[in-house]
Amino acid sequence: MEETLPRRFVVSRGLLIGTGAVVAGTLALATMGHKAPVNPATTGAQPLATRDIRFADRVDGAVVVTDARSGAVIEVFVGEEGFVRGAMRGLMRQRRVAQIGPDAPFRLSTWPDNRITLLDTATGNAMELHAFGRTNAEAFLKLLNTEER
Repeated sequence: MEETLPRRFVVSRGLLIGTGAVVAGTLALATMGHKAPVNPATTGAQPLATRDIRFADRVDGAVVVTDARSGAVIEVFVGEEGFVRGAMRGLMRQRRVAQIGPDAPFRLSTWPDNRITLLDTATGNAMELHAFGRTNAEAFLKLLNTEER
């Protein structure tokens, strides 16, 4: 029986150099000028507006947003309210995992550079809300600008 030798796969030097150049170029472009988001508060910027708020789930599944200072209801989200509801459920889940209760407020702020942030004062986690698109950010802005009811 005849032994079969493995075939050699031959790659030209030019192809290897070209592939290496594409990979290096891709990495350079991906990292060039890319900065991680920076919470404006860490740079010494002062917010244009800020409000401390709390979120609570009702038995019927609604999410109640209250002003942390006065306790007055700002908004009640019933049913599928989309982004606000989803974002808050995620942040509250982080608190539960860290075994932190719901008493510490969240700080909603707008900044001179048009950023909108939501800071969890209990964990220090901050969400850059403007990064989720204008419509989603405006849902939170409504909480900042809404009169208590």
